[in-house]
Order: sequence, then C-alpha cells, then structure tokens
Amino acid sequence: MDPSTYDEPVSSVKLMQTHISWVFLTGRYAYKVKKPVNFGFLDYTALDRRRHFCEQEVVLNRRLAGDMYIGVLPLTRSGDRVQVDGKGDVVEYLVKMRELPQEALMSNLLAERKVDVDTIDRIANILAGFHRKAATGGEVDRGGSMETIRFNWSENFDQTKPFVETAISKHAFDSIMSRVNSFLTENEDLMNRRVSDGRIRDCHGDVHSRSIFITDRIYIFDCIEFNDRFRYSDVTADIAFLSMDLDHHGRADLSKHFVRAYLTYSSDEGINDLLPFYECYRAFVRGKVACLGTTGSGMREEEKRSLLESAREYFDLSFTYAEQL
Repeated sequence: MDPSTYDEPVSSVKLMQTHISWVFLTGRYAYKVKKPVNFGFLDYTALDRRRHFCEQEVVLNRRLAGDMYIGVLPLTRSGDRVQVDGKGDVVEYLVKMRELPQEALMSNLLAERKVDVDTIDRIANILAGFHRKAATGGEVDRGGSMETIRFNWSENFDQTKPFVETAISKHAFDSIMSRVNSFLTENEDLMNRRVSDGRIRDCHGDVHSRSIFITDRIYIFDCIEFNDRFRYSDVTADIAFLSMDLDHHGRADLSKHFVRAYLTYSSDEGINDLLPFYECYRAFVRGKVACLGTTGSGMREEEKRSLLESAREYFDLSFTYAEQL
C-alpha cells in the first residue's frame, strides 16, 4: 500500500481482494499478487508455484485481453526496503496489467442498465471465434470426459458440505446433487458425442460480467490459470457462465439474446441440450467460491455476511436450473 514501492510514480494505492488474490490499483496499472492459499483445486502456497501461475496468467489472458496484460515482475527486498522490480531477494511475484476504469466493468454497467444487445452480440461473436481457434484433442478432451465432469461435481459438493444450512438448505443441496447425478447417468452418450465432435476446448473458464471490461474494445480477462481441469471444458460451460450471470443480474432478456447470438456465430446447436446443466454448475461454483471467501483472514464481518448472502443467491439460482434438468 506504500506508493514508493512501485516501479512508476504513484500518488495513492487502492486495494481489492478475492479469496485467492490481492490487486493493488495505482491509477495507471494494476498489480496482482496471489495469496499463499491451498484450496485443493488450487495451490499457491509455494513461491515458485506463484511465479509459474503468474506467468501462465499472462500467456493465457492475452488470448482475449491482449495488451491489458503487461507481464510478470518480482517484488524484492533489500534491507527494510521492498520494491517492485527492484534489487535484493525476491519475496513475491506480481502480474502487472493496465488498469481499466471500474465504471467500464460489465457488472457495473449492468447495474446501470447500460449494456445493450449490440454489446452482447459483440461478446458472443468474440467467444465463438475464440472457441473455434482454441486448442482441442489430447489432454484437453479429458476435460469433457464423464470421469472429469463427475469429479468436478463431486469436488463441488464435498467443498460445499460445511456450508449446508448456512448458505444452502439441505433440501436444495440434496436435490441438486440427485438431479445432476441422474442427468449425467442419462446423458453419457451426449457427453461422449461432444468430445468426438471437437466441442471440448481450452476455454476461458471464468466468463462472467466481472471478467469483462467494455471500453473502446471488449476485454475478457482473468481466465482460469491455476487448474487446467477448470479451463478444459465443453464450450457450453463457458457460454453458460455468462448466461447464468446475466440471469443473476435480472437480465434474462440479455441472457437469451446472448445464447441465440452465440448459436448464430458458432452453429453449435448442441449447446441447447446442455445449457441448463452447465448453468446449474456455474451458479453452484459461484456459490461455493463465495463461501470459501468467508474463510479468508482479514475479512470484516460485514464482508463475510455479504459473501454469504451472495452465496445463497447463487445456490438458489443453481437449484432453479437443476429443476429444469
């Protein structure tokens, strides 16, 4: 938080944080530091791992966010002085990015009802083109296997159990689990066909309105870099994240338009059969992530209450989608 720490002239610093990172905003650049946490599906506890995932973050995000991602810099200590890209022992690594205005974040624009169908159409076109070119086959295809899909759901259920009756009712939890397992049993042929049709891609993995800046161009940033298993998936899983998020913001109209536009640009009619399933999955994951956020140190009680309320909203939405399966 000390302005003299940086590799540029800085007058003030703002801090934003999630359950896995701190982001320091200087007005011109954003510096992201990964928290030394281990959630099983993510392990940032070792410095060399944090460096590796910082480098991965830059490479992978340049696919959709381009020049927003500048590079990886060391944080060094010499005596009592800590410096970004300075001299001395390396104590941390940071991802350096261009700071874009928070008012251009899609979630904020949605709250102000400043997102129109033309913008949604542009996002759908970008994602369809991205998916068309994204890597597939080999290890990527494993992300669409029944084994991986079942494992992902099992992990979500296991990690959410401590929050049953706090963030999600036992009835909703049991119902979602039952309906998901039945859907997978009944649709194994469909899942296998998606793999053979080349619909499993190295996706973004986290496409929602807080991962999109709308300025002179559209930046889709902050993709999943910490676990390939969450990024290697059916393209429907990417689409479902944003359609679910638009529903969550009370914009079912934009959600429907987004799906229709993506279908037009991709000609992938198969997403219709899988959309509610992956919307259920994405809403459940968001609920789980909000719950995990309450376990972090340094969180005020007010912040924890807000996260739990957010988790309840997402779990309610997941239950709604599950009823459609």
